[in-house]
This record gives sequence, structure tokens and C-alpha cells, in this order.
Amino acid sequence: MKRVYLDNAATTPLDPTVVAEMTNVMQNYYGNPSAIHALGREVRTLVEKARKTVATLLNASPSEIFFTSGGTEADNTAIRCGTAAYGIKHAITSKIEHHAVEHTLNMLLKDGVIDKLSFVNIDEKGNVDYAHLEELLENNERSFVSLMHANNELGTLTDMQKVGDLCEKYNAIYHADTVQTMGHYTHDVRQLKAHFIVCAAHKLHGPKGVGFLYVNNSIKIPPMIYGGAQERNMRGGTENVYGIVGLAKALEIAYAEMQEHQKHVQGLKDYMKDQLIAEIPGISFNGETDAEKSLYTVLNVSFPEMDMADMLLFNLDINGICASGGSACSSGSNIGSHVLNGIKADPNRPAVRFSFSKYTTKEDIDYTLEKVKMVVKQNALA
Repeated sequence: MKRVYLDNAATTPLDPTVVAEMTNVMQNYYGNPSAIHALGREVRTLVEKARKTVATLLNASPSEIFFTSGGTEADNTAIRCGTAAYGIKHAITSKIEHHAVEHTLNMLLKDGVIDKLSFVNIDEKGNVDYAHLEELLENNERSFVSLMHANNELGTLTDMQKVGDLCEKYNAIYHADTVQTMGHYTHDVRQLKAHFIVCAAHKLHGPKGVGFLYVNNSIKIPPMIYGGAQERNMRGGTENVYGIVGLAKALEIAYAEMQEHQKHVQGLKDYMKDQLIAEIPGISFNGETDAEKSLYTVLNVSFPEMDMADMLLFNLDINGICASGGSACSSGSNIGSHVLNGIKADPNRPAVRFSFSKYTTKEDIDYTLEKVKMVVKQNALA
């Protein structure tokens, strides 16, 4: 059976060039990068070369890049250590952030690290109300703002420049969760005014279990993980050397091929959207879908009410379609997607997130459309 992978927002397949780069390191470079002997020094060189590659692509200083185990650790470090370093008691976020942000802020509130957690208003498409954000900033003491660049379920983009300008105006610290957009858009940290941005390599055809945190050199934070002196005393633990090398290579490839891949993927997304509208009555979409307002790798489809709606993803899976999704809360026993709940999506309409990559083909989309139409027809309400 043909298998089509359309869950790239969850993780992406490794680029073969990345695999080759990592394999070379695994086979030939085994010294501990903290060791002072020759084998250790040559491995340290690989780590610092990767750091410089990442920094150059972001227009950052290498001293602002800290390697982590992924996006979740990077988000946690930014939030927990950023609030602690400056004694910040008020945080601002939205109700559709990734759990790495939402759960961390809720725990800080529960533990009394922060006294107040405010939620900026969002509309039915997941757009931030910037006027409300400014009200929250001006009516409170110094704040910590955590808002993602692109929503991982909806694809709706937030204007990082606008958020950064507001944070600068009110002396707030700004953390942007850029996990979904790193490698898909350029991030010039000298223009963005964000104090923290993050990366998970596996979202851009790199390896799982490695990422980075950018920390603007205007602020200083304590480490979250203590131990050795790795990452300039900011993260104890022996470095994931081949992962770090793979991350840098994946980001380098993403930047080199970004324009080409964006055009390819946006074309597939637009084609799938148009075909769904033409072929399935009552279809709609969660989040923004216009190219200027939406992450081009994500399309969240809101299907008409149907029998066995909770089996939609399973039925797609047995027909060879790998996707993800859910629904808004429809009962006390089903908490549903907190993102769809946050935009007040119809709980009776099942939602599927299709997410694309540079390896997705038009043939993949045509096959998916064929199976989607079949499954929807089979489960249509009588």
C-alpha cells in the first residue's frame, strides 16, 4: 500500500546530506569535546564550527547560541530562567501556545514564581490582538511575553516585529517560540528584537533530540541544567556532537534552498486547499490559509460533521495517509485540542492537520485527496 507522510509539523524525515554528515562524525570523531587532548580538541572544533554556522545564518554572535536537547528544553530554559533572572512576576501568553510554553508558565504560576499570567486575546483564526497586548504591557509591571511565531496546529503567523516593538516600548522580555518556522523563514535577530528564539532540528530535516536557544547578549540568565562547564557554563552535560553537527547542516541546507522549497510547498498547499473546496461540500479551514498570514507547511482542515468522526484519522491511516489532528472539546470526558478550543472551533467538526515538506509531491496530494473523499463519503451523515 502506498504511504503518504503529511505530518511534517510533528517531525520531518532526515535529509540524506545530514545523515552523511552525522555518520562521518559518529564513525570518526569520538573524543569528548571537553577533553584537552588532540581527539577532544578536534571534536570541540566541530561543535564550535556548528555554533558559528547557526549564528551566521541568524545574524547572531556565536556566544548567543546554546545547544539544547530540542525545542521543549529551549522553551523551558527561556521561560524559567528568563523570569528568574529579572524577578519578573507577570507573564503574557496566549491560550493556543505549545504545551512546552503553556505548561511551563502554568507551573511557574502555581509555584508562585510569577504572580500573574495574562492571556492576550486572539480571534477565530488564531491572530493576536496587538492592541490588547499593548494594554496588558502598559497596565502591568515589567512583563515576560511568550508568543509563538507560527501556531503548530493552525499555521497562523504572529508578527514578530510588531510584538518585539511593543516589548521594547514597555521594557518587556520577549520569547518567541520559533520551532515551527526555523528553517522555513529567515530570522535576523538583529532586526527582530526578540530576547529568545528556539529551534528543534527535527522540524527541518535534522535529527531528533537536539536544538538550540538563542539568547540576546543584552540579557543574562542562569542555567537550567547544572553539571559541567559545557555551553559556557549554561548547560551541563556532554554535548550531543553528531546531533549538533546535523542541526547545523540541516539549517544550512534549509537557508540555501528556502526560496525554492517555499514555492514548492506553498503550491502544494494551495492546490490541496482548492481541490478540497471543489470536491467536499461544507469544507472549511481552521486558522489562516492565505500565504501572507499562514505558515506554508501547515493546512488545518475542518471537515463537515460525520459518523464516526473520532475515527477519521484512523481511517486515513489505514488508507496510507499519515496526518494528525483532533477536535475542539465536545464533552467533559474529551478535552480535545486546546488550540481548537482556544479559537472556539466547532466541536462537532473533526479537524485534520496536513503538513508538508520539500519531499512532498503532487502525486502524494492527489492520492490523499482521493482517499479523503472516499473516507468522507463513507462516513457522511445520513
